[in-house]
Amino acid sequence: MLIVKKFGGTSVANKERIFNVAKRCIRDYEKGHDVVVVLSAMGKYTDELIDKAKDINPNPPKREMDMLFTIGEQMSVSLMAMAMAELGVRAISLNAFQVAMKTTSAYGNARLKKIDTERIRRELEDRKIVIVTGFQGVNKYNDYTTLGRGGSDTTAVALAAALHADACEIYTDVDGVYTADPRLVPTARKLKAITYDEMLDLATLGAGVLHNRSVEMAKKYGVRLVVRSSLNESEGTVVKEVVKKVERMIISGVALDRNADRISVIGIQDVPGSAFKLFNTLAKKNINVDIIIQSVGREGTKDISFTVSHENLKEAIDVLEEYQEVLGFERVEYNCDVAKLSIVGAGMMSNPGVAAKMFECLYNQNVNINMIATSEIRITVLVSTKDAVKAMNAVHDAFGLSEE
Repeated sequence: MLIVKKFGGTSVANKERIFNVAKRCIRDYEKGHDVVVVLSAMGKYTDELIDKAKDINPNPPKREMDMLFTIGEQMSVSLMAMAMAELGVRAISLNAFQVAMKTTSAYGNARLKKIDTERIRRELEDRKIVIVTGFQGVNKYNDYTTLGRGGSDTTAVALAAALHADACEIYTDVDGVYTADPRLVPTARKLKAITYDEMLDLATLGAGVLHNRSVEMAKKYGVRLVVRSSLNESEGTVVKEVVKKVERMIISGVALDRNADRISVIGIQDVPGSAFKLFNTLAKKNINVDIIIQSVGREGTKDISFTVSHENLKEAIDVLEEYQEVLGFERVEYNCDVAKLSIVGAGMMSNPGVAAKMFECLYNQNVNINMIATSEIRITVLVSTKDAVKAMNAVHDAFGLSEE
């Protein structure tokens, strides 16, 4: 049996936790399994590297940031290999060059293209535990790249797919996937299982347990994911294609994303192709947008509002102002004092009235809705930041998510 295990930064934050992780991996190794371990940088080390970079250059080149970031994961994997050696088990650490994890050249947000598994398989055949740097890759110029937020999850799932692993276990500081963030919603409870689609939406909409790209990849390649805690022995949550009806609820979870800003493009021409030009211009700059609302045309113009992540706000505004004449709009406005609140559940497809129930709940809490977006399995609303946590708890209670 081949198992890929990914451990986040809090799981390897200090000597005690490094040895804890080493012992957990060794237990499976001693059962005769092949074990591949993917690690993030220790604790808050990546944040320390960002601070060091900003101290030198407030606006550092993305290529050089990727070069800097790779230090964190390389330190984690080498120390883990040393810990396993101290415990009497043969292990080897490998970085993105040694594995040959080929990516695109989008520094800071690269995508994996191909993984050469030959070196890993050779080391596994030699009965070693293989410890691989998460979050990083190598582009066609032989430069280091990083995979963006949650990149170590993506590394683990990609390795599990490439190696045809029997399981991919994602270890975090929580013991599974909850109906909501338990730090914000005290009554949230852990789910035994959740579908890929539900997990993908929750991850995209602010649930920080798994990164959305890793879930997307797991679904594509049929990788069985298990989200578990590195700090206890609980069973965790299984992410899979289908969840039994007996486990099915109308709503599986509530997510809150406080990293969303609203941009409004006012007075854009009300002609065919104007929306395409607007969003194509942003796409060329690798700026992702989420909720989109277009007003009814008036006197030959219309308004288009959409959300972007906070880190993309300045660049999006700069791009729009640069191309204002080409795009043909009057002005651009933005609002940082908003948050995205979402409910997700495959059960809502066959249950009418879910949206009305959510909106009634927000009305009862005197929470105003700024924007709305829907799909078959989710409803997202934009609300004021000050109302976000109150609204999240109210919606969670309204759909009975705290009940077994």
